[in-house]
Amino acid sequence: MKGKIKYTDEPIGKVKVITDFLPSPKELALKDETVKITISLSKTSVDIFKKEAKRYNGQYQKMIRRLSDEYTAHL
Repeated sequence: MKGKIKYTDEPIGKVKVITDFLPSPKELALKDETVKITISLSKTSVDIFKKEAKRYNGQYQKMIRRLSDEYTAHL
């Protein structure tokens, strides 16, 4: 930030308290149980996953795993 933040002592208005819906840090730290497999995918598909993973600073294999998990959750 370039400038200093100027705080005021004004009322903030009506506040609505919501229930905590976020997972705990302990839950976030848990790793999913995974099974190693060998799979052949098209180069085009893998390139797309790699590009998107790089764009979002993630891992392409994790993206593929999550996509598969989402699909199987709806079966």
